[in-house]
Amino acid sequence: MTNRIVETFASIILGTIDKVTPKTLSDSHNDLLTAIELALAPAVVLGLARFAYALLLPSMRSQLALSLGQAGALNSANAAGYLVGALSSDTLALRLGTRRVFLWSLGSTTATLFLTAASKSVLLLIVLRGLSGAGGALAFITGAALASQIGVRGGRATVVLSTYFAGGGLGIVISGLLVPLLLSVTGASVGWRLGWILLGALGVAAFFPALIGARRCEEPPQRPSHDRHWPARRFLALLSSYGLFGLGYIAYITFIVAYIKDRGAHTTEVTVFWVVLGISSILSVVIWSAPIARLRRAHSTTLILLVVTVGAALPVVSRYPFVAYLSAILFGGSFLAVVTSVTSVARHSLPKHHWSEAIATLTVAFAVGQIVGPVLTGVISEGSAGLSVGLLVSASLLLLASIVALFQSDKPTAPS
Repeated sequence: MTNRIVETFASIILGTIDKVTPKTLSDSHNDLLTAIELALAPAVVLGLARFAYALLLPSMRSQLALSLGQAGALNSANAAGYLVGALSSDTLALRLGTRRVFLWSLGSTTATLFLTAASKSVLLLIVLRGLSGAGGALAFITGAALASQIGVRGGRATVVLSTYFAGGGLGIVISGLLVPLLLSVTGASVGWRLGWILLGALGVAAFFPALIGARRCEEPPQRPSHDRHWPARRFLALLSSYGLFGLGYIAYITFIVAYIKDRGAHTTEVTVFWVVLGISSILSVVIWSAPIARLRRAHSTTLILLVVTVGAALPVVSRYPFVAYLSAILFGGSFLAVVTSVTSVARHSLPKHHWSEAIATLTVAFAVGQIVGPVLTGVISEGSAGLSVGLLVSASLLLLASIVALFQSDKPTAPS
């Protein structure tokens, strides 16, 4: 029995997933189940590997004597890795298969969580954050490509995509419940290390349901020889808006916990804030699916970005505790919906064989913004005004992103 389990596991790791015949999905229940299984990838690569860094950052800053600039550099390294992963995702998926890249990258991202716990060198942490970002981008993009193949029948595409992207919110909720509790009961010198180990263990637990979901999906269609490249010039407004969104949102996600802690928030308040943000992002599936489907897609992107902007600005303009929770509701309930809306514009406007390439290119624009955001905010916040100025700049960039999105057309593009 043990040998059989080992052989099965080895065959999976060796990449034989692409030899498995996908199971055909015939109804909305199976579509949704598959989307939930795939959504465990964003739960790991976004909710755990990226966003939970904000929960561990105060402890890491204390134990490793990190400046705000260094703290921002660690997250920018993650974003730089994300850019590398986004740039290579289309090529790797074409050569190795989308499902194989999805599983390998999800597994490698999980491995970096364990390795981060073992390091105390800032340079090594930067390298590991970069590797985590690269694997995260590959898993996120290829997972989105797989999710795009299901739910097309019966008008379920928006719900399926919203469910997939909301996986990031699940990761936020789980990490928000467990990481602050762990930090409160462990010693300061080892708390952040145990936090990364915990996140790695959660990543391992998520891998196997995601594997099952990937096995149910068809490989995305190959692009025909006469229509190899998607018309990126038609989407300059969307690309610019998405890049500005990456620039603005990541600053909030990176520094908001440090900001509310600097203003006197206790562990319980931080936990509640983070969990509220995560639950709100999961509920964004219900909140935004209908508007995204019914409005002009570019207009829905603008509307969602305006809500994100208000949520990002609230903690700075008011010091009342309930305002911070309102910020978590507005920001959490909308920031992942931006990803759904932008992806829906691409799906609605392009032939099916261009979806994967379009998602990858949009993610590149997003990743470029994420590289600059944390360092920019960290450096600006080194002054006497602290993080307030950096977070206001973040909100301003999000407002600009909402305006730029208005200029994007979502008329379908016929194949050349």
